[in-house]
Amino acid sequence: MKHFLLFLSVFTLFFSCKAPEARKPISISSGSFINESINRSKELTAREEARIQKIIKKDSLNNYISSDGGFWYYYEKKDTISSITPKFGDIVNFNYDVKNLNGNVIYNQKEIDTVTYSIDQEDLFFGLREGLKLMKEGEIVTFLFPSYQAYGYYGDDHKIGTNIPLISRVTLNKITKQSTKEN
Repeated sequence: MKHFLLFLSVFTLFFSCKAPEARKPISISSGSFINESINRSKELTAREEARIQKIIKKDSLNNYISSDGGFWYYYEKKDTISSITPKFGDIVNFNYDVKNLNGNVIYNQKEIDTVTYSIDQEDLFFGLREGLKLMKEGEIVTFLFPSYQAYGYYGDDHKIGTNIPLISRVTLNKITKQSTKEN
């Protein structure tokens, strides 16, 4: 009996251990997540741009300009004499505020204080970085940025949430040329 149980145990142990079988992969189209993400981004951009166009249409006092970068702006104070705009590496000194599209102040100029920024060499949200390059010393410009030109999906970790389009009024106080190329 002992031999039989031992034989049965060894037999069961030996023949019950088999290699695991590979599972068949679940078929998922490879680009479905990316395509859905692209479609969501397109819809968000279209909604934000429609809101911005509604603001522009209501504002008959200002002449809005559409930038190549995908934001809109108008001049409150424009320099028609100078041709000097900041280039890569130039130091600019400016003040600005940040509002949502409803005009509610998120950050006022006093909170932000005067900013000294080296063009394209320091951290600043994309739309403002590009907007500063359009300005001349002494100009005041109001920008309307879709969220992808502002803080985008991540916000600023303080007061600006996810996908918030912004209005920003910028005063460019001074340009200190560092680049060797003039216009």
